[in-house]
Amino acid sequence: MSAFDAVTSGDVVTVDVLVVGAGVTGIHQLYRAREAGFSTLALEAGDGVGGVWYWNRYPGARLDSESYTYGYLFSKELFEGWEWTERFAGQPENERYFNYVVDALDLRRHIRFGARVTSAVFEEGTATWLVRASDGTVVRARFLVAATGVLSVPAFPGVPGRESFRGIAHHTGLWPDEPVDFTGKRVAVIGTGASGVQVIPVIADEVESLTVYQRTPNWCTPLSNEPISAEQYAQLRADFEQMREILNASVSGFLHQRDTRKAFEDGKQQRWARYEKMWTSPGFSKVISNYADTMTDSAANEDWCRFMAEKIRGIVTDPETAEKLIPRDHGWAAKRPPFTTDYFEAYNNPKVSLVDLSETPILRVTETGIDTADGPREFDIIVWASGFDFGTGALTRMGIRGRGGLALEDYWAGGPRTFAGTMCREFPNFFFPGGPHGAAGNNPRYAEDQVNFVADALEYMRERGHTVMEVPADLEQKWNQMVEELAVHSSFGEASYFYGTNIAGKPRSFLLNPGGRPKLREAMSEVLDSKYARFLS
Repeated sequence: MSAFDAVTSGDVVTVDVLVVGAGVTGIHQLYRAREAGFSTLALEAGDGVGGVWYWNRYPGARLDSESYTYGYLFSKELFEGWEWTERFAGQPENERYFNYVVDALDLRRHIRFGARVTSAVFEEGTATWLVRASDGTVVRARFLVAATGVLSVPAFPGVPGRESFRGIAHHTGLWPDEPVDFTGKRVAVIGTGASGVQVIPVIADEVESLTVYQRTPNWCTPLSNEPISAEQYAQLRADFEQMREILNASVSGFLHQRDTRKAFEDGKQQRWARYEKMWTSPGFSKVISNYADTMTDSAANEDWCRFMAEKIRGIVTDPETAEKLIPRDHGWAAKRPPFTTDYFEAYNNPKVSLVDLSETPILRVTETGIDTADGPREFDIIVWASGFDFGTGALTRMGIRGRGGLALEDYWAGGPRTFAGTMCREFPNFFFPGGPHGAAGNNPRYAEDQVNFVADALEYMRERGHTVMEVPADLEQKWNQMVEELAVHSSFGEASYFYGTNIAGKPRSFLLNPGGRPKLREAMSEVLDSKYARFLS
């Protein structure tokens, strides 16, 4: 047994660092803890690693951050040992990648699968966390790190009769291991967010019929995916250090470069030519490399939206359907913009029809299908592409209890209260990298900053004999005040799930970090410069 192995005494496993979740953040945090010589264990609810890339197995699921910017960059050897095949890798490749990482770093033996955390209680007498999981595992840990992610709790709309359906029904975020056969089936897809717009074009040719139920349309643009050639990958490997340096300095965690030119410095012909280039550019370049004021000036945003509306009308042959697919309630990036492949083209397939729920609401789900205001339709398969309880969903369902038995869900009853999206008051020795208030871009790059902050803090405590770390109330308040003040300058509106408004009864609260990496790093640097003053006891 080595120093970083957990110790079992009776029915309780004792460990220095307990990580919850074996997704992109949890794997990295587990590695950092193990490498620092802490005894470590990770509890994972699923039967494999990858987090969202384990659970989201639906047809068409893929990255919209460039694969090589999404993976781990802390090891050149790890980077060179893997070769991405596409600019934006699909779910099977992403899952294989995380399995490669776990095995290359010899982390699998530190992960217990099928163990969903059901309670985590801080015991002040011993300054430890007592954690219980669904498989009967009981762990006592000095430090609890909840790397549960922001998109790990699928949400269903409050439609009566949902569980009465006798056909096949799956949420995109809880997709089964075995492929679903859509061949010749009558299929309903409910939702046209990021997952819905991915699955629709992939299954459209297989089905007998596909009915899409749309609450509100989104500004969808082409993902522009492509294979990565051997020559391109050789260049990526050669440029690894430069790429890592650029990504580490990037505000958003992407390689895309910002433009300084404003939209109306160009005439319409020039703008439309620029928009055409943006339309076919890869992924988030449409957000980052567009005109500098596209996200900040309403007139510039509306101009880009007019161009996209023209594109939709030019692709979708049925004018009535085209108009239903053009957003009227928000501008570009007021909601998280989905990137797609042949999404609008799918509506030219005679098998595909669109139901606008604002005109024809769903009344109930029945044993055989869906009833709407214009009558019933029968289906063999229902795909719930209805999103997630973003940001706080997993954390508030884990039974986390801090000082005096305080429930995290009660402490966050009005919305999350955090420091750097990583810690919160009244919950000592508890960290949640990759959680609410942490990121506003390429999540793994933000999470990398948070993982390193947590790992460095734990090492500092060990070296100086401290047992408890807790954020001072004023610093938590300062971070939350920053979130509140800068959220009004974000492009995202309150209709976005980034405010939690897609979940009935959830408080309206901005769940991202509107200050981006600069504010995140500034807050963390101040703590490091102060040598964790007032954090330690």
